[in-house]
Parts: sequence; C-alpha cells; structure tokens
Amino acid sequence: METPTDQGRLRVALLFPGQGAQHPRMAAGLYGESPVFTAAMDRAFELLGPDGPRLRAEWLAAEPSAAFDDVTVAQPLLYAVNLALGRTVLGWGVEPVAMLGHSVGELAAATLAGVLDAEDGFRLMRNRIRVFADTPPGGMLAVAASLAEVSDLLGEHVHLAALNATRQLLLAGERHHLDRAADALRERGLACRDALARQAFHSPLVDGAVEESMPDWTATPLRPPGRTLYSAYTRGVLTARQAVDPVFWARQAAEPVLFAPTLDRLLADHDCLLVEAGPGNSLSALARRHPGVLRGRSRILPLLPDRPSGDRADLDAVAAVHRTVLGPLARTPTA
Repeated sequence: METPTDQGRLRVALLFPGQGAQHPRMAAGLYGESPVFTAAMDRAFELLGPDGPRLRAEWLAAEPSAAFDDVTVAQPLLYAVNLALGRTVLGWGVEPVAMLGHSVGELAAATLAGVLDAEDGFRLMRNRIRVFADTPPGGMLAVAASLAEVSDLLGEHVHLAALNATRQLLLAGERHHLDRAADALRERGLACRDALARQAFHSPLVDGAVEESMPDWTATPLRPPGRTLYSAYTRGVLTARQAVDPVFWARQAAEPVLFAPTLDRLLADHDCLLVEAGPGNSLSALARRHPGVLRGRSRILPLLPDRPSGDRADLDAVAAVHRTVLGPLARTPTA
C-alpha cells in the first residue's frame, strides 16, 4: 500500500465526472488564461467539425439553452472540458497513479491514457450526437437510497443507471415511468430529484443507439492504456484486452456505471490525493464520504468550484490545487 506521498512527491489520482455535472461556462475562466487548457478547447471545437461553433456558443453562454442537458450538447462539452482539464494537470508535470471517470468521463480518461486519440474521440462524439439524439425520450433520477430500498421499482421500465455510493443511485427510464417511481420513493420518505439528462443513458432504452454506433467503434484504433485506468464498468483496472475491445466501449452507454465499488478498489490499491478534473464537485462529494478519505488515508480536492462562480473563481480554484500538488513555491499555472 502506498502513502499519499512517495519519496516526497504527492501521489495524485484524477477523477472525471459525467452527465449531470455540466453547466454553462464550465471552466471558462481558464479559457484565454491557461495556454494548455485554451489550446485543448480550441482543438476540441475544431475536431467537432460543423457542430463546433454551436457548441462553443453553448459553452460560453451566460444562461443554458433549452438543449443544454441533451446529449447533443452536454456530452461533447463534458468530454472536451474533462479532457482539457486533464491535460492542464498533466501539463504541470503530474503523472497520475490512477484515473477514474464516470460515464463520458471514462472516455476522457481513456483518451488521456492513450487508448484512443482525441481525433477519434471527437469523431465518436459527433456520431453520438447523431445517433443518441433519436433514442426514446427519457431521463435519469438521482435517489438517496440503497439498492435494496429501490429493488422492487426496478424492472422492465425503470433501470439502475449508476451505483455512485452506498446510498446514492441513478435510475433511468422513460419520463412518465421515472415520475411514477419518484412518487413511490417520496411516499417512502426517500429523497430523489431529476438529474440533468434528457436521455435514459445506462439503460436498455439506448440499446438501439449502441448497436448503431458499433461500426464506428469497430473502425476506431484502440490501444492498451499507457496509464493506469480504472473502469467503472468492470470495478477494477482496465486490462489491455478490454481496452482494445470496441464492444466494451460501445456498450458502456447502455450499461450501469459502478462508480462506488470502483472507487473502493482504487482507494484500496492507492492512498493518494484525488483531484476531480471536471466541472462541479459531484465526484468529490461522493469521495469525501469514503472510509479511506474519512480516515485520512487519502484526500479529495476538486479542481473547480462546486457551482458556477465566475471566471475569477475558476482561476483561483485551479491555482489553489496547483499549489497543493506542486508546493507553495510553484509558479501560478496560468503564468
């Protein structure tokens, strides 16, 4: 078992959030200030092709459009921002001991691990915009309950989409079925709320889109990871065989995200500083309740504020993480 510091160097693991973490101007305070982040975002919008200008405008708008939580906006922007923030931290000279992503966050982690090139990642994102936009109307429901407490509600119409913590679940399904499940949960005194999603990802409702996306994945060059990547679909370290399997990657959109047991495995393997390299603090909030963090064996530090707080707040938050990771004498990262 490693300690958070190894021969004087802080050991860092990177976390990348998924659908639900998005918000307008996420990390935009770094744009034009951090050369690495700026170059990564400019390249992202270039690789998004004809959708690039529209998505840039959605990202930089002060208020979200009606489509902001749809797959056509949220997923490519989350992939771009996660990837740009990950490259920013790597640009500090940090070599993470591990990476773990949630949903589309795993795709960003896989890109940083060298499983696929960013060019192919954004091509796949363009395909996802086209294919998944036509899935049956649906959504996701965040529930503060154990799996046992909701098991009777799961079945043909309501599905477990994510196991985020012992008492933090995501359910997915068509909107009217989720509304009925929400009514039943509230009658039991269980808290729930709609997640920021307009598709029923990580459920059988997107099986058709997954099948349609399979040729695109099959055509994508895939390589064994060059960095340690934990997969929230296998509960452990991604193997070389899994990494080069296009079916494994294509099926992720329809399979439940097992974030909680995968984080258990990562923190059993490594004592480290967990840095959430994405918008919001959703994964940080989950990790703070982990026994390994509560006992002080590991720490959690989000790279950005927990809510949109303005460009200056983005810069200050990143500078604070930079000082923690590299030491108080380190130069400001955007200098």
